[in-house]
Amino acid sequence: MMMMEWKWLRFIRMAVMLLVLEGCRWCTTDACLEHERIALLHLKPFFNYQNQLQSWVEVKGSDCCKWERVECNTTTRRLIQLSLNSSRWFYTTDNRNLNAWYLNTSMFLPFEELKSLYLSGNAISGNLENEGFGKLSSTLSNLEILDLSENYLNDSILLSLSELSSLRYLNLSSNKFEGSGHLRGLNNLSNLKYLDLSWNRIESISNKGLNNLSNLKYLDLSFNNIESISNQGFQWLSRLTKLETLRLSGNSLKNSILLHMRNLSSLKTLSLSYNQLGGKLLHIQELNHLANLKYLDLSGNKIESISNKDGGRKLELTHLEELNLAGNHFNTSVFVSLNKLSNLKSLSIWDNGLKGSIDMKDLEAFINLRKQDMSYNELKDLVIHQDSNVSSSLEEIYLDYSTLNTNILQSIGVFASLKTLSLYHCGLIGPLPNQGWCDLKNLEVLDVSNNALEGMLPRCFSNLTSLRVLDVSRDHFQIPLSFAPFANLSNLKALLINENKMVMESSFYTSIPKFQLEVIRLPKCIASQQLSRKFPTFLYYQYDLRYVDLSHNNLSGTVPTWLLENNTKLEDLILKGNSFTGPLSLSSALISDVSSIDISENKLQGQIPTGICSTFPHLRELFLSKNALKVISHFV
Repeated sequence: MMMMEWKWLRFIRMAVMLLVLEGCRWCTTDACLEHERIALLHLKPFFNYQNQLQSWVEVKGSDCCKWERVECNTTTRRLIQLSLNSSRWFYTTDNRNLNAWYLNTSMFLPFEELKSLYLSGNAISGNLENEGFGKLSSTLSNLEILDLSENYLNDSILLSLSELSSLRYLNLSSNKFEGSGHLRGLNNLSNLKYLDLSWNRIESISNKGLNNLSNLKYLDLSFNNIESISNQGFQWLSRLTKLETLRLSGNSLKNSILLHMRNLSSLKTLSLSYNQLGGKLLHIQELNHLANLKYLDLSGNKIESISNKDGGRKLELTHLEELNLAGNHFNTSVFVSLNKLSNLKSLSIWDNGLKGSIDMKDLEAFINLRKQDMSYNELKDLVIHQDSNVSSSLEEIYLDYSTLNTNILQSIGVFASLKTLSLYHCGLIGPLPNQGWCDLKNLEVLDVSNNALEGMLPRCFSNLTSLRVLDVSRDHFQIPLSFAPFANLSNLKALLINENKMVMESSFYTSIPKFQLEVIRLPKCIASQQLSRKFPTFLYYQYDLRYVDLSHNNLSGTVPTWLLENNTKLEDLILKGNSFTGPLSLSSALISDVSSIDISENKLQGQIPTGICSTFPHLRELFLSKNALKVISHFV
């Protein structure tokens, strides 16, 4: 009997617990807090350009955590992120700001757990009087990210921002800070790790401008009018010992800037592109103190050489992985001054004064080099050695706009790891050789377009089984209609053959290609009347095309609707300038991805079908001009 009573008591206890839990479930809510929902609705009129905030509805109980541009804490259901970027239209003409306005920051006070606030691109000129960002400091103590970029803010906002001591990230780029930027208002933001002041009109920064930002890791001052940082040099910058990224591109800094870099020992990225560095960089050894530097950009200056006064000390950055020297005045001797950069993986030296030949032995120190861009120079040859150290690691070579001998293709096969070879507009002439380049089994991208290469593609072409992108546009190749030379390239995705010549094979070829293309560009390739009714055979076996250009090929017959029906992911179809006849019939099946169709300059007749928009619901462009088509009055 006692046992039975104990079991009943246990059952009653469990039932009560379940009822309590169920009651608690009904007591809590997954919706946002009502006062925060109302506060968002008060914000809506100021940030609702083109009805971007249509999900913000005035329905009591509506869960604002599910509204667009809003993010909530999953536990407390309090707002933690508000993304109102580019949500208010603005227009600039000359120096006049139309629709510029002043923000009342008090509207954000109800969001006490807000961590991230994005307000870029809203034509904000400042704050209403006594309604600056300082009012948020005591209530929004969790605010860490503030994006005010692409507005009309000036120095007057800085004092207000100085009270937001919790900030970790502050973006003030593309505003109207100008002149001698003391920036003292930012000096109180001691927790700041990211600061972007790029694309303003700052001319200089005083010693007391940013010197207290000891936790700063990222600083962007690029594209201002800075000629100097202060009369005392970089003294304030030397205190930013945790700085990892410094961007100073697009200013007016001189060679002496290098003298003030030695204390930035934590720096990993340094960009000094498009300044007024020039001639010999006599103080280049100062950069050798940046032991952790991985990325250095000196492009777009007028530098002629890298050396100190006696020409002996070299750049010795053993951790440097990427070096950009493009758009300067270097000559081929530059490689010797860089031979201590043993960990270099990417070297860009395009658009310089490199002339004549480059002996690849000069690059042997770069045993880890993966990418080399020497385009837009006056190079005539690469002297390539079979036992070169560079040949085992190099994956990308760019030599566009050189004047090379076609023989380079015979020796380039030693670069066994090569994945990208770009020889665009290099003056290559004659047929492709039967050896060398065909040994590049790892090649994925090959561009030999805009040259004068001719003849049939050699049989060894089928060895390039890793090839994904091939561009032979504007050469003089003879391409068989079956595309037999490409049939075994199972990884091929993009084939660009503009303005070459399609020819019939001497023997009938019926093999099904192993590739499934996504892009085919084949304009101005079929001139012969004999071929005008024949589509390239391989097209009948393609089912994954996204972009097709068969324009100006004198193709005749009816419009090839099978291209649309076979390739359900097709987005762009260009059949302009052919000789298609008959009524316009595109497809009866729904093809949702198509956005552009061009069948202009053909010989189509009859009426334009009324169901085009339902067949292609995402169609943005339809070109039908220069046909003999009739427009129906109710065509939409």
